[in-house]
Amino acid sequence: MQDAIKDITPLIKDNAATFGLLMAVLGGVFYTSNLENKYIKNFYSIIPPLLLCYFVPGILNSTHVIDGANSPLASIGSRFFLPSCVILFTLNLDLRELWNLRKRAGLMFITGTVGLVLGGPIAVWLTALVAPEVVGGIGPDAVWRGLGTLAGSWIGGSANQVALREILQPSGKLFSSIIAVDALVAYLWMALLLYGAANVKKVDKFFKADARDVEELTVRMDHLSKSNSRIPETKDIIMMLSFALGGTGLASFLATPISEYMQVNFPQLETFSLTNNYFWIILIATIIGITLSFTPARKLEHAGASKLATALLYMLIITIGMQMDILAILENPGLFVVGALWLSFHAILLIIVGKILKVPFFYFAVGSLSNIGGVASATVVSAAFHPSLISVGVILSVFGYAIGTYAGWLTAILMQLAAGG
Repeated sequence: MQDAIKDITPLIKDNAATFGLLMAVLGGVFYTSNLENKYIKNFYSIIPPLLLCYFVPGILNSTHVIDGANSPLASIGSRFFLPSCVILFTLNLDLRELWNLRKRAGLMFITGTVGLVLGGPIAVWLTALVAPEVVGGIGPDAVWRGLGTLAGSWIGGSANQVALREILQPSGKLFSSIIAVDALVAYLWMALLLYGAANVKKVDKFFKADARDVEELTVRMDHLSKSNSRIPETKDIIMMLSFALGGTGLASFLATPISEYMQVNFPQLETFSLTNNYFWIILIATIIGITLSFTPARKLEHAGASKLATALLYMLIITIGMQMDILAILENPGLFVVGALWLSFHAILLIIVGKILKVPFFYFAVGSLSNIGGVASATVVSAAFHPSLISVGVILSVFGYAIGTYAGWLTAILMQLAAGG
């Protein structure tokens, strides 16, 4: 039966036509998600655009309109688009402003990260005590591999998730289930935080917080945004692509001899993914991006470097989505419980620290969603407080992108141990 399914000829076999269809889907999602029609707005308030960018290509693959399993597009996306995203996202890492935010926003961000790194293994361990089959599996179907990609998403963002997918190599079915867990659990959490933002005075009263520094931060960020943003010129776009794709090429060139050296001389490090070529590509790309943030190249953010990175990221996501098997989502519903336990630990730790230090709810919310969901989610929740505070979410999210792959990888290793694998 399985062989018969594999032998089904897809409706569209041409790679250019397939990519064109996927880009049309991406364009359709973005166009409709920005319409003012109340029914469409209600739809996207329940089903986020990011989720559709995964699942519509997945539906096309599952119904054999396209052939995601044998298409080279996914490989092109992971090898070219993803390292480029990493470079452009980290290129504008403002360590000075990040240091200025360290006392409250930075502290809550780090607390959220620690909650995710520890919460994953704890959730896996608790689940293994009651239902070990939920977090079991071997080889590519080992659940810790899939949950490791979720750690990348929740600590950094989608780019980190895809990077860990390449490093940890979970099966396509497992990854499909993880995408569903990511969407449902994370977006429910974001909805709760947005509700809190709408009632911020009541929540700050609960934390007994003094929000005067948030008001001062709002004024400072508003001035910074208005004084630096500019319309991009052709040379700006060319330079962005030059840094992104040139850096990707350099990362790929250097990663090959490094990974080969590790394979020959330290084969035992395969357990920690240190013999994996893609691990080194992403590591080197991240170093390139952070290095560029200390040069005048970081000014390209004022012309929209992170916007170009986001466009490349969504192009990457549709090529990942085209490999999904939609029916696989129903195979292990227990993963939703694991995700809920995991995020609960993250939330409880934030509440404890926030309550002790009397932190304003804005820092609580942006510290959490700068991890979970990355720039997109942090931007949404920051804007819910004040449009000028978007920059705070972006700064923390960029730092999340910088550490997300490696913190997610560490979380995956801890979950492997917790699952007894």
